[in-house]
Amino acid sequence: MSSLRISIVQLNTLVGDIPGNTQKILQMAREAVIQKADLAVFPELCLTGYPPEDLLLRSSLDKRIADALGILMAANLPLALVVGYPKRVNGQLFNMAGVIQQGKLVAEYAKQCLPNYQVFDEKRYFTAGEQAVILNHKGINIGLCICEDIWFPEPAAKAKMAGAELIINLNASPYHQHKQSERESVVIARAQENQLPIIYVNAIGGQDELVFDGGSHAVDAKGNILFRAESFTESLSTIDIAVHLNNPTNPIAKINNNLADVYQALVLGVRDYVQKNRFKGVVLGLSGGIDSALTLAIAVDALGADKVEAVMMPFRYTSDLSKTDAAEQAQRMGVKYSSISIEPMYDAFMVALSEEFAGLKRDTTEENLQARCRGVLLMAISNKKGYMVLTTGNKSEMAVGYSTLYGDMAGGFDVLKDVFKTQVFALARYRNTISNVIPETVITRPPSAELAPDQKDEDSLPPYDILDQILALYVEQDQSAEAIIAKGFNREQVERVIRLVDVNEYKRRQAPVGIRISQRGFGRDRRYPITNGWKMGE
Repeated sequence: MSSLRISIVQLNTLVGDIPGNTQKILQMAREAVIQKADLAVFPELCLTGYPPEDLLLRSSLDKRIADALGILMAANLPLALVVGYPKRVNGQLFNMAGVIQQGKLVAEYAKQCLPNYQVFDEKRYFTAGEQAVILNHKGINIGLCICEDIWFPEPAAKAKMAGAELIINLNASPYHQHKQSERESVVIARAQENQLPIIYVNAIGGQDELVFDGGSHAVDAKGNILFRAESFTESLSTIDIAVHLNNPTNPIAKINNNLADVYQALVLGVRDYVQKNRFKGVVLGLSGGIDSALTLAIAVDALGADKVEAVMMPFRYTSDLSKTDAAEQAQRMGVKYSSISIEPMYDAFMVALSEEFAGLKRDTTEENLQARCRGVLLMAISNKKGYMVLTTGNKSEMAVGYSTLYGDMAGGFDVLKDVFKTQVFALARYRNTISNVIPETVITRPPSAELAPDQKDEDSLPPYDILDQILALYVEQDQSAEAIIAKGFNREQVERVIRLVDVNEYKRRQAPVGIRISQRGFGRDRRYPITNGWKMGE
């Protein structure tokens, strides 16, 4: 026999819910049986979900994994299952891929290349494997590998030398922009180097700041794409793959443009964070500005209008246009909408603070107090209704501290935390190509926090098209001030922006978690000490 029928399962797991994940695996495996698959392949660490982090250190882990594997073996399904899980052997924990066939665990492969960069921390937990493992299934020798293994030549080459005719690669590969093209170029290179077909199976779903986008695919021995699953969608796809013959036609999903992918990642990240943490819904402050407008659109697309509440909280500096635009968008999107003035509470605070503030000039304190009044309102609604507060700060603001602790930063999840302001505008325009939900004036007028008369963001920040370029170079690429200036940017602007980034680390540490869409988000990717004596910009 020189071909196999394989079910590729893009599974959305809940980290730590080993019994629930096991039942989902069984459900999908039974569907694969109906589709007459010889083999069903699941993602990396699918029994625990990824990344399990310090759950891997819990003393009950070994028993829980053994129980789960026992359930899968007891099902005794008429096909082979390839699943990922952690397993301790002689006191060492391995990131394992196991093969269950005819009620038995017939093969296990330990991940050889353990990533320890960006969001990955696998060397904290796992010991690296060394050996290739070959499974002979229906006359075909299948080599196994896990995620990072495919990014280096050695594991695939070992499998080839051990007699592999096909490689199956289990993954929990998180999304960032353009990631699918990067993955496929690597898989194609491994296939061409070894003249072997490769099946790449990836996880799906949101896990805190990470989003797993699927994008599972298969290539032949020459590196031609034979199959590609839809991204951002939990699915089971059954394909036929020939090892030594011409391959049959399988479905090949298109790779989306970058904006569509980013938008889908944000929607999936919100949906899973809210649902997996069992919130009843979300509430957000809808200001009439671009950030809250995009956040509202994403929230409704993720959860449905009945699970989203928008609150306008006007003050004396809030323009009539902002009030009109906020109400208009809420009506277009069908969400519960209310308007609660912060004027009375602001005045009450100012009276209470009058002795403390006596003789002191007005400054940003009064602006921050407005934001904190709004934060108190949203958190009260959250507590009373069981709705999580979505904050609306973007990456540009998070970088330079253009936000208020315990004010607009108060909340449980920041949808746009890794989205630069210029990209916020692009995503808003993209969303309106699907249906026109964001009023055009929200997109076209100059951004303003509206905390002072006639205030505009560019009064205190460089234009966003310049600011975002500087931030990308400094935050995402770690370039020095001199290197950025050498690219033609104004020295004064560069030094000011870098100083703002550096001094606002303490704020970012207190910010809510948010969805990662870049290779260098604020969170697991970028960990700088708050207290440090490093010379700015070097």
